[in-house]
Amino acid sequence: MNDVLHQLRDRKSVRAYLEKPIAPDDKRAILEAACAAPTAGNQQLYTILDITDQKLKDTLAETCDHQPFIAQAPLVLIFCADCQKWYDAFDAGGCQPRKPGVGDLLLACSDANIAAQNAVTAAWSLGIGSCYIGDVMEQCETHRQLLNLPDYVFPAAMVVFGYPTAQQQSREKPRRRALPYMVHENGYRRMNAGELERMLADNAGQRPYADWLQAFCARKYNSDFSREMTRSVEEYLKNFKE
Repeated sequence: MNDVLHQLRDRKSVRAYLEKPIAPDDKRAILEAACAAPTAGNQQLYTILDITDQKLKDTLAETCDHQPFIAQAPLVLIFCADCQKWYDAFDAGGCQPRKPGVGDLLLACSDANIAAQNAVTAAWSLGIGSCYIGDVMEQCETHRQLLNLPDYVFPAAMVVFGYPTAQQQSREKPRRRALPYMVHENGYRRMNAGELERMLADNAGQRPYADWLQAFCARKYNSDFSREMTRSVEEYLKNFKE
């Protein structure tokens, strides 16, 4: 296995950081790697917000589901799906552009998340850990104001970076599902209840599968924060449906 594959397999989320700043050259390398990512039509349909204001970090740690480690991260980047700047360029150039639609937003989300993963991979190669924060999609009204987001910009992902503590370095990466469950040949194959249980059995650990599944559904899928995420994203979508 080459070094790239080894790093991709070993990378895990890091949520506790050493009190050590990220060197400017390393930060630049991470940002340049993000901007070198594959992109639809070389449009780079994203904007990266570099959150350097500690008060803003503190606020985001609260608005993003009360996660204090966000405020402690030496580098916080928000990858925004950006349909605004191309629309503005077309408009300024007299192209008579249509308003951005949902398809444009989904394409921009792909661009933004691919760029984010490039940043994550680059950081890991430098010994810098990271963690995705999906909660930035919540609290639409608050985050629009905090981050000065115009109508056609959506915060697709926040990623926080820092050097992992010894505990985080030694923490075992959660096992991923076996390939036959994740890769379907030539078309989607809907799995039955037995297959799904076998796929998720490792997650249940020593608990009865049914008990674990009920608890996980309540904690994640049916949670208040999940419902808020849906409400918030629907609010962002309104501008793309007009």
